[in-house]
Amino acid sequence: MAAELIMVRMKTAVLRHSLTGRRAGIVATGGLLGIALAGGTIVLALSAPALLPAAYAVWMLGWMLGPVFAGGGDETLRPEYFALLGLPPRRLARALLASAFVGVAPAASLLALGGLLVEGVRHGAGAAVVAVPAMVLHLAMFVLLSKVAVAVLAIVLRSRLGAVLAGVINATILAALGQGWVFAVAFGVNGTVPQFVRYLPSGWGVLAVQGDWRRAVMALAAMALLVALLLAAWAALLARRTSANRTNGRAPTPTGRREGGQPKDRQAVPQSRVVLGKELRTWSRDLLRTHQLTFALAYGLAFAAAPLILGWPGMLCWAGPIFVAMAAGMSANLYSGDGTALWLTLMIPDAKDVRGRQLAWLATVGPPATALTVTLTALVDGPWPMVLALLVALLGGGAGLVPLMSVYALVPGTDPHRRPGNPLRSTDDDGSASGLVYAMLALCALTAAPAALVAWLYGWPGVAVGLLTGLSCAWGLGHLAQRRLSTHGPELLHLMRTGRPPTTAKTPQNLPRREQIITAICWGFGAIPLIPQGIVPGILKVTGTGSRGWFLALYLPEWLQWPTIVCMTLLGLTMYGLGLWIPRRHRRQP
Repeated sequence: MAAELIMVRMKTAVLRHSLTGRRAGIVATGGLLGIALAGGTIVLALSAPALLPAAYAVWMLGWMLGPVFAGGGDETLRPEYFALLGLPPRRLARALLASAFVGVAPAASLLALGGLLVEGVRHGAGAAVVAVPAMVLHLAMFVLLSKVAVAVLAIVLRSRLGAVLAGVINATILAALGQGWVFAVAFGVNGTVPQFVRYLPSGWGVLAVQGDWRRAVMALAAMALLVALLLAAWAALLARRTSANRTNGRAPTPTGRREGGQPKDRQAVPQSRVVLGKELRTWSRDLLRTHQLTFALAYGLAFAAAPLILGWPGMLCWAGPIFVAMAAGMSANLYSGDGTALWLTLMIPDAKDVRGRQLAWLATVGPPATALTVTLTALVDGPWPMVLALLVALLGGGAGLVPLMSVYALVPGTDPHRRPGNPLRSTDDDGSASGLVYAMLALCALTAAPAALVAWLYGWPGVAVGLLTGLSCAWGLGHLAQRRLSTHGPELLHLMRTGRPPTTAKTPQNLPRREQIITAICWGFGAIPLIPQGIVPGILKVTGTGSRGWFLALYLPEWLQWPTIVCMTLLGLTMYGLGLWIPRRHRRQP
């Protein structure tokens, strides 16, 4: 147990000394959200215990998928740090597992698993006693499923086919969670869950505490066996990861190059074309970008196709715009992929780097988005003006926002040739990259709002407005990004090299702790009132969709629905504005 205790102490010490600045705000936001979700699970155990297996199934999916979208999960203690200590793989896995229980996410999950204790008390004192080991085994199962899922996906992402398949699977599962109302209606969930959900590993704890001793013993034994199997699998994956890192050499020198010679064609090539060619090759060869692009495409298709289960094809035409918005979100940290190679861009005077990247992004996203939109809109016969207006507006808005967000809110990345054994770990920051994606989705919606409004009111003129706003955003925001790159390039390079912005009196990281937490909450939760409680119910009312889902405004009386939608939208915009204003005000102070 000595290694386990040492790992726990190391993890505790690292967390204690790293919870400062922006990271402290992110952890505080995550903790508040985790406590809220855990409280909701306990309330569910008190009021609707039949839904408890489904709730824990969602928690299990969150543990498996959440680290994938958060950049590889918590790797405060990376296995590579201990590769040369000679620890057997199983002992290293046990020690790292012990340290994995230290953190906000395990604490929130353990609180949510208190629902098992509530369910056990309902069935007697004996069942309440059984709930304690069931909670521990459940938490170990969640953590190990997360570790194994991330490790397997990290291996899969080392091949092109694996990156594509991983993107399709992750996007399909996330889209299914986002369209949960479809499956609730399709399967007729009215206070109960389908029988098979009760027998998933996430439901074994509920089976164990329902008073039947024979079933309790079987469920606990099954959970213990699954934990042991997952631990063995993770140990094997850790051994493969650390051995691969020890044997990896330098990348081979590209062939087909004349030694000491210059290219035959010395004709000057416009810089934007050079960047365009480099970026197009990167989009086609970087496995992480392949994974991100495939994820965005699969998400748009799966999200729009989910209502087909109910026999309603009306959302198919929106697959293209959803794909464009998600592709912009996944590209929001574009310059982070350069790593410290950013200095090459900064050393070229007046480089048209931003314009080349914008053209490459449009050339990569535009053709499949256009083909998808035209095909599916023709299949459902419209509405052509609204769909085309949103498509051109989002393409232009995304092309402008991608470089702008990347240079104004850059999250430090790892040099591609120095990526760790977990390829998902492309950024050095926990949580900020995910927040950047949500912010990008909200900003994309804002760039498309004028075109959508005109298309709704007047029809085809909305396409012209979308084209105008798209071109304006692409040119104007791209100009701002290029100017930012020219004036603050050294600061961006310092941030990329060290993971910290230059130490000045004007950096937002010098905000007081209270204002850091307020800013993090605004950025972390602003999307909730803006998109799912504001924009989405507004679209549902405009299109006449009958489903109310979990949208608050649609459960209110008719005369209160539009005011609620407007208030929620304004609340979300206010939260984002406050998140921008607080650091800006702090910069202006002497």
